[in-house]
This record gives sequence, structure tokens and C-alpha cells, in this order.
Amino acid sequence: MREIIVFSVFISVMAIVNGYIYWRFFKKIQHWPQACLVPAVLMFGEIVFALDIVLAVLPDSTLLYLVNGTFVGISFMLFVVAITYDLTLTVSRKVPFNQERRKTIKILFDMTMLIAAIAYLLRGLSQGLKPPRLNTVGVKIKDFPISGFNLVQLSDVHVGRTIKQDFVRDLVQRVNALQPDLVVITGDLTDLPVTRIQQDLKPLQDIQADTYFVLGNHEYFHDPEATLEYLQTLGIQVLNNRHVSLQTRKGAFNLVGFNDVIGQRMERLAPDIDKAYQQLDTTLPTLVLAHQPKMILEMADYRCDLMLSGHTHGGQIFPFGLLVLLSQPYLAGLYQHNAVQQIFVSRGTGYWGPPLRVLAASEISQIIIHA
Repeated sequence: MREIIVFSVFISVMAIVNGYIYWRFFKKIQHWPQACLVPAVLMFGEIVFALDIVLAVLPDSTLLYLVNGTFVGISFMLFVVAITYDLTLTVSRKVPFNQERRKTIKILFDMTMLIAAIAYLLRGLSQGLKPPRLNTVGVKIKDFPISGFNLVQLSDVHVGRTIKQDFVRDLVQRVNALQPDLVVITGDLTDLPVTRIQQDLKPLQDIQADTYFVLGNHEYFHDPEATLEYLQTLGIQVLNNRHVSLQTRKGAFNLVGFNDVIGQRMERLAPDIDKAYQQLDTTLPTLVLAHQPKMILEMADYRCDLMLSGHTHGGQIFPFGLLVLLSQPYLAGLYQHNAVQQIFVSRGTGYWGPPLRVLAASEISQIIIHA
């Protein structure tokens, strides 16, 4: 039932988006029925995408996912261009110009918007398929046992239909080259049932540092218990509402991990902060892993020197991040949440849906902790 509702909402939203694209652009430059061709093709691809992703009624196809996922991204980007175009025109009508000058400016504006739209789409395609960049961030944590502690964070890899073994193998090689003291994976590692992507995940066993994992919302859609069980066979340690005390040559610190907040709604593997903090030594510096940044809002009464999160993809396609901020307090990067708590939000190491990114490049996050 939940899948039917999600499917219906997605199709309704995309119908509105493509209807607006038709009305703003194609209706004005072509006659019926040719004017409907591009919006109709986009809409058809998006219906197929939803049948594949939400209802899972189609056979696996990397090409199908890439093409139709790209259609979703193109529709969104054209919608953004259309909204920007209309808002600019509305404002410009209030500016006094003589009629002849207004026509010239309108032609120049239309040409500028066309060039900007093409650049926007090309930028999204080129950046979306690039390997993740290295994002190195320095963080100060009072009384941390080692200054210069090298932590590498992966998040939102989305191993599945298009992100495969080659990507994961390259990722592991790049992580190992950083010689990390610790590796953490903050959810949404998988996008399919683990039984279908075991070989794709297998290179993770070659990470040459202790590795810890917490669930993201996407794991809940495909038997999360089986995912946790398989990851442990690869040597990845799971923090499902628990903590560990990690010893360094100069002292110890806590590492805490929670299940994702979607577990509350799905009534399985819900986050439990109290359970995770049972018998935790609050005198030690404490790092917390939580997939969604909004978990930081629950941490006022708990020791949390630094939370590491993902989920947002940094918006993935600008300006989608503005919508993300309606449900999450932070979008991407390092923030000082309050006087004693910091949070770092990864832009994600892979992508989901459209293989597109604009002003939100995927990343391997290297966090250097200083005392």
C-alpha cells in the first residue's frame, strides 16, 4: 500500500512539472501535437522509472535506470529554468522601459536563458558521472586523544543498478591510499536487496582500517537485517543503537551509532539513543554516526562532540537543497550546532535517481581531528 501511495504522489508531481514545462516552453515554439513530444517522452520515462524503483515490477536494467533517471533530472532542471524565467519576467515588467528597448532586452534575455539552460543540463551530466572528489576537513575536538586523527567517511554510495563493483573497488583503493585511522559509512550504502549485490559490495572487505556502519533510510526498503548480517561477514562492524570505546596510543574515545529515523515509521530497527548510550563513559570525547542530520536535534542531553551524517546529497541538483532544508537542519559541510556540539554532513559518495549533480559534487570525506 505504501508503495502505491509513493508511486501515485511521484507521478502526480512529475505530471505537474512536465505540464508546466510544456506550457512555458514547448507550447510557444511548436504546434500541437509536436509540442507535446518532449514532455510526453520525459513523462513516459518517469513512469517507467517509478515502476522500476518504487513498485519493482520491471526486470533489472542499468541502461533503463540511467536513461529514465536522467529524464527525472532533466524535467526537474527544466522546471527550475521555467520558474526562474517566469519570475524574472514578472519582475522585469515592473521596470519602466520603452517598448522598442523592451523587445531587444526580451530577445537577449531569451537567448541568455537558453544558453544557461543548456549549460545547467550539461553541468549536471558531467558532474554527476565524475568520480567522487576528496573533501578534507579539519575539526577541533577538546581533549581528543590524538591530534591529527585521520577519519574517512563514506555516505550514500547507493550500490545497486548503476553503481557496481568497479566503482566500489576504486573507492576502496582511494580510501586505503589515504591511510585512515578509522573508516565510517553513514548509511544508504545499498539500493537493492543485499542478495543481488553481494559481489558489488565484496571489495569493502579490503578496506585497511577498522570500519563502522550505520543504517540509512534506503537499507530499510530491502531487508535491512540481511544487509547488516552480510556486511559483518566483510569485516564491517555495525553500530545499531550501540557504542564502542576505541583505544588509541594516547587514550580512548567513544563511537556511537544509531539506526535511521525511518525505522520509527516502519516499526523495525528504530533508533534508540538511550540504548546506544547505556554504560557510555561520558568523560571521553564522543563521535556519533547518524544517517540523517536532524538526529542532532535529539542530542541536547547527550555527549556528542561531533556527529557525522549524510542523507542530503548536498541537494544533489541545485537548488533542490532548499527543499532539503525544509526537513533537515543542515545541508552539507561542517557546522557548529551549539557551544559544544559540531556536525559534519557529507554530500554523498554516489548518487540516487538522476545521475546528475549541480553545485553538490559527490565526495569522499576525510576528517582530520585535532585536539
